Amino acid sequence: MEKEMRVRFAPSPTGPFHIGGARSALFNWLLAKRMGGKFVLRIEDTDRKRSTPESEENIKAALKWLGITWDEGADVGGPYGPYHQMERLDIYKKYTDQLLKEGKAYYCYCTPEELEEERQALLKDCKMPRYMGKCRHLTEEQKAQYEKEGRKPSIRLKVPENETIVVHDMVRGDVEFDSNGIGDFVIVKSDGIPTYNYAVVIDDYLMHITHVIRAEEHLSNTPRQLLVYEALGFEKPVFAHISLILGTDHTKMSKRHGATSVDAYRQQGYLPEGIDNFLALLGWAPQGEEEIFSMEEACKVFSMDRVAKNPAVFDIKKLNWINSQHIRKLTPDAFFELAKPFMVKAGYMTGDETGEKLDWLKRVVATAQTQVDYGAQVPEKVALYFTDDFDFENEEAVSVLKEETVPLVMKALIEGFHSLDELNHDSVKGVFKAVQKGNKLKGQQVYMPFRVALTGNQHGPELAEMIPLLGADRVEKRIMKSLEKAHVSL
Repeated sequence: MEKEMRVRFAPSPTGPFHIGGARSALFNWLLAKRMGGKFVLRIEDTDRKRSTPESEENIKAALKWLGITWDEGADVGGPYGPYHQMERLDIYKKYTDQLLKEGKAYYCYCTPEELEEERQALLKDCKMPRYMGKCRHLTEEQKAQYEKEGRKPSIRLKVPENETIVVHDMVRGDVEFDSNGIGDFVIVKSDGIPTYNYAVVIDDYLMHITHVIRAEEHLSNTPRQLLVYEALGFEKPVFAHISLILGTDHTKMSKRHGATSVDAYRQQGYLPEGIDNFLALLGWAPQGEEEIFSMEEACKVFSMDRVAKNPAVFDIKKLNWINSQHIRKLTPDAFFELAKPFMVKAGYMTGDETGEKLDWLKRVVATAQTQVDYGAQVPEKVALYFTDDFDFENEEAVSVLKEETVPLVMKALIEGFHSLDELNHDSVKGVFKAVQKGNKLKGQQVYMPFRVALTGNQHGPELAEMIPLLGADRVEKRIMKSLEKAHVSL
């Protein structure tokens, strides 16, 4: 019987949840869903100086927002807990005692100063810095002397010499490391806290993790972890190291390439569907040309054999385009809810509106749905409905109002709008067509000057959409003011 696939995401709660971490979590989640397996959330909180409850809550909230739910782990529990490393210290100690007893690990009393001195000496000789095993064969007397001096020992794993360590990687194939370049490494620090490369092995084994999918930067940790698996006699999981995320300039992603935390994108009004879609494409290519898909659709086709070795480029323009496509799929009510906090912040609404005022606001916001990439852009796109004061975008716009037919067109359109029983999309279009046809004019001679006079710009939302929202009186007032500024009289 084939083993159930079990994957995990194991973040350290040391700051805001990074977009790269979200991509790793997503790949694990997609694979688990595709294969009918389990997705485990483990919190690696052994960095006591930097780990905070606030960071943990930020990570969990971001995962939930992205729709990445976990079957076992923090908050939800499960059969292999606890799921916080600091609650597992007794478990690690049991295995550490076993390694010490079997002579596979030993106490190291070297001070940070001594270790640095050794490191500098190796660098000076152009050798790989590593621990040279000074404390490997201490006598009981030497240990007692160090204890007397008050030295608190760490515990190191004995690393075999002249061995080739092979990482079998689902993405990179076989990657080889020389054990001589590693040196005996610390598995438990002098304060009794296990190191990452030690605790992660015990956790993954005891939690029955079958596949470890993580960022490429962890590849260099893997040979150390394989040595721990070997020393403890544990069955090894399958490894996959997904590519780094680079900025468009092909340097490591940083804030200059765009926000790096998931929460920053949420606060700007990106959709979780848009972020998920974009992250899935960072290093994975679905079959076919389609780039816009839901999480449900991705779950059905995701596979590690279509994950690329090459670095993935975080292109904010691509993210914006993908997110805009998901925004266009929203219902008008859902789009209004997305826009609402940004409209309130801009002072365009209080959030308590009802009746006609609320209906008008919804219609106004709806005009921006095909124009924005994310929610924070909405106020700028609808600003024209909240003030009648504006400037012409450039001299070219002003020159449009200087054309000979402009007075005739403006007068006829204003009169036409005032004569309507109901100002709506179709009736407004009817007035434009009647003025154009009745005066034997081209469309550009009618629409362009009216748009410039109404908004100051040569491009923007459809006029038949805008005019009913402004009303005939406001439309006339804006037109007359623009003509006055451009020194054109009717």
